[in-house]
Amino acid sequence: MENFRKVRTSEEESPLPFPDLPPDVVEMKVKEGSKIRNLMNFAMAQMELKGQRQIVFSGSGRAITKTITCVEIMKRKLGGLHQVTKVRYKTLLEVWENQDPLPGGLAQNLTVHKNVPSICILLSRDPLDPNQTGYQSPEPQHGPQLGDAGEDTSSTSTKGLKRPVPSPSEELLTKKLQVQVAESPRGSGTTDYQQDGHH
Repeated sequence: MENFRKVRTSEEESPLPFPDLPPDVVEMKVKEGSKIRNLMNFAMAQMELKGQRQIVFSGSGRAITKTITCVEIMKRKLGGLHQVTKVRYKTLLEVWENQDPLPGGLAQNLTVHKNVPSICILLSRDPLDPNQTGYQSPEPQHGPQLGDAGEDTSSTSTKGLKRPVPSPSEELLTKKLQVQVAESPRGSGTTDYQQDGHH
């Protein structure tokens, strides 16, 4: 495969897996390189300014995480949204071109069919059928005043809820620093420990 170069990737079109969608529903196709800010600006404008009642976010492969992130941001900003999540597989067609064809031979192309996981998430201001697979009801609105009788204060405090959540990269950096601090500065911690144990 080292002589081959990927020249084209295309996705097999498949209908959205939600019945009874209005024909003008906005589908946000999230790609791996999409900017979350751009996606959210457009999606929020559709829901708030244009008055759309429903919106669909879809992504496949490495874009799944970004798709879920967009949905969670939207649910937090708008609140009261019903959600249905469908997971399926999509077929990607990759065309690879031979960079070093045999002398006198034709340049060969390979077409590779790849099945990749794909996610479609419908968000709706209107109630959806709660019995369908993948349904999530709207989360209750949390205002600044907490302190219901049923609140569990043993594990989380209101201070903890107000702190900004670190991004995954900040979290990894913190964990790396903790690991580096825990290691012995002289190198491998296990041999140092064994040597110290004999004294």
